Formats: sequence, structure tokens, C-alpha cells
Amino acid sequence: MTYNPPRDAELLRILDQSFAHSAAAAGEHLVCKPRCTQCCHGAFRINSLDAARLHAGMTELRATNPDLAASLEVRATQWLTDNAENYPGHAHTGILGTSEEDLAAFDDFVPDAPCPALDTTTGLCDIYAWRPMTCRVFGPPVRVDATEYGASESNTPAFAHCELCFTDATEDEIRACELIVPHELEAELVSDPSETIVAFVLLK
Repeated sequence: MTYNPPRDAELLRILDQSFAHSAAAAGEHLVCKPRCTQCCHGAFRINSLDAARLHAGMTELRATNPDLAASLEVRATQWLTDNAENYPGHAHTGILGTSEEDLAAFDDFVPDAPCPALDTTTGLCDIYAWRPMTCRVFGPPVRVDATEYGASESNTPAFAHCELCFTDATEDEIRACELIVPHELEAELVSDPSETIVAFVLLK
């Protein structure tokens, strides 16, 4: 697992700037705020860059705030104890399977459990500074594959956003608030194609 902190910092800086523009355009349509945990439930895939960033964060926490690191490890261990029986991947490395059966199984895997990084007593993420890209882009409209949403042509614009946001926005208003994600730069920094989940990385 390789990690290039300066390049990752560049990626996050670009994304943060894009998010700021999107949020400014959205105004009251974007209701995301601290202690809103809509995006903190259910298992989700993270790539090798997310894993490397999170691993670096846990290494820092173990040195600077060992009590918090230990708490995260306890929650991750409990999360895996409760949910790993049907994990569609390697039980020890945490690497997700890539077969059609594994991909289908993950869609139904732990849809409601809180992320082990979430402190349910405060409603805050304990690894917020090192959170995965999925967490960073949740909320504003993000361009997605339109065919997944029923369109017959993939070049038809489609946008996904948090279901709590943009509840009374028009399609044009949603489009105007698009969050531009630097996918090409992210792809350059992903060291390998494997994916995992947060719980396994918290314990590495």
C-alpha cells in the first residue's frame, strides 16, 4: 500500500475547492452539517488511496491520541464481529471480491450499520480529516452513469445527491450545483485496483 501525501493533499485541495463552489451555488438546498449522519450508515467500498490515507491517519492517531485510536479499534473489531460472517471478500485482508456473485452480495451487505469511524454518542466522525472520497463527495449533486438510473444512453446527464438535500430543487438548479470530482487525478494516485471497507483499515 503506497501513499503520496503531497499528491493526495493536492487532490483533496482541488476537491475542497470544488465542494465550496457547489455549496455556495446550492445555498439552502444543501443541508449537510455536523452531526447529520445520513451518509455514515451502511458498508461502502473504499479504494487503495482511501485505505492508504486512512492508514496514515490511524498511524498519526496512535502516536498523538492513543485513547481515540484504541476506541476506533474497539469499534472496528466489534463491527467485524457483528458483520463479517457474510463479507464478500477475504476475511483476513479485507480485500473485497470481484466476481459477479461478490459484487451482488455487497449490495445487500450491512445496509444500515453505523460506520465504525462514527462516534454515535457525538454524531461525529473520528477520522474526519482522513475520510474516504465517498464521504467527501456525499451531499451535493455528483455526475453518475445515467444508465444506472434508467436512461437508455450513458451520455444522458444524471446526478446523484443526498436524499435529504435538494428536495425542492428543479433539475436545472441541481445541475448548476454539480460537484466536479477530480477523477483523473484520483485514478493516477490509486496504487492498485483492490477495494476494501473502513473497518479493516482501522485495524491495520
